[in-house]
Amino acid sequence: MSDVKKVVLAYSGGLDTSVIVKWLQETYNCEVVTFTADIGQGEEVEPARTKAQALGVKEIYIEDLREEFVRDYVFPMFRANTIYEGEYLLGTSIARPLIAKRLIEIANETGADAISHGATGKGNDQVRFELGGYALKPGVKVIAPWREWDLTSREKLMAYCEEHNIPVDFSNKKKKSPYSMDANLLHISYEGGILEDPWAEAEEDMWRWSVSPEAAPEQPTYVELTFENGDIVAIDGETLKPHEVLEKLNKLGGDNGIGRLDIVENRYVGMKSRGCYETPGGTIMLRAHRAIESLTLDREEAHLKDQLMPKYAEVIYNGYWWSPERRMLQAAIDETQKNVAGVVRMKLYKGNATVVGRKSEQSLFDESIATFEDDAGAYDQKDAEGFIKLNALRLRIAAGKGRLQS
Repeated sequence: MSDVKKVVLAYSGGLDTSVIVKWLQETYNCEVVTFTADIGQGEEVEPARTKAQALGVKEIYIEDLREEFVRDYVFPMFRANTIYEGEYLLGTSIARPLIAKRLIEIANETGADAISHGATGKGNDQVRFELGGYALKPGVKVIAPWREWDLTSREKLMAYCEEHNIPVDFSNKKKKSPYSMDANLLHISYEGGILEDPWAEAEEDMWRWSVSPEAAPEQPTYVELTFENGDIVAIDGETLKPHEVLEKLNKLGGDNGIGRLDIVENRYVGMKSRGCYETPGGTIMLRAHRAIESLTLDREEAHLKDQLMPKYAEVIYNGYWWSPERRMLQAAIDETQKNVAGVVRMKLYKGNATVVGRKSEQSLFDESIATFEDDAGAYDQKDAEGFIKLNALRLRIAAGKGRLQS
């Protein structure tokens, strides 16, 4: 292990990664560089500096990546209307490529030999971090302590802290949430505790970002979202930066009980996992984006894009953001967004985000053709007869051979 001289660690300042700092120093006899990213998790990140300094860390990186996260990762993903297994909006998955990228960049800047993370050996995040690392620096060494050490429980981690004088506050350990949580600007997730029983209903006090739909206001909230090139650029006429868009939609959605999700998903590593998620802003964005696309995309373009989406979602969920296939899919998706512009009006009410209006200068909706009233000759209904007969030709031939009989 002496070949490792310096390691860049994805550091949260919490129990696990604080233990990892000391464990790396002792096990590898190496220098540790810590990297803490603010991607909108809603917690102060500066205390991580004090904790890292107390552990003898000399090089400490703390960065506000909220704008880059939403602009370069969340928005491109939402252009595809991306959901995994029909429900999950990929809030955790989409945050990992950015963190992996910065780990590698910092490793290059500091001359580090390796990168390290606090993901366990059971989850998807270990795959996402490491696939990203290898894609961006093929020869990098990755150290995953949870796959190496024997600290297999929280109690053992706490004992390690006490033995090595690691500055972790145990005073509120009885108040600690029973759930494993992960948060960023797109969502907050909950796993573990009673959620390990897929029959057990999540407790109301678990949810942190949203009121229950039953407790939401009795009056609906209306909001207008302006799109350009498939991305939201303004809310109610106010131009906003990408991270400001998501922050505002999270507040609007949370106040109206929108974005709660309780699912059992198939992890890439092979097991099923039950998780609960709050994605208020993302839920609104997804429905609004589909609405503006319904006006502006050609039918075959839209249908082909919908066919590509599940694969795109799987690629991101499994950790292949930096892969050739994701870049290829992204190029195709972004090509479709050149005319996805306009305004969508949403009604937010007791857990529902309902589209109630949409308009666009790029709209392909032609009222003179679609009308149920007199179209003044814009559409000749007699043309439909030939269209139907031509499309029925193969069916008539097959039926003549007796192939369509039940």
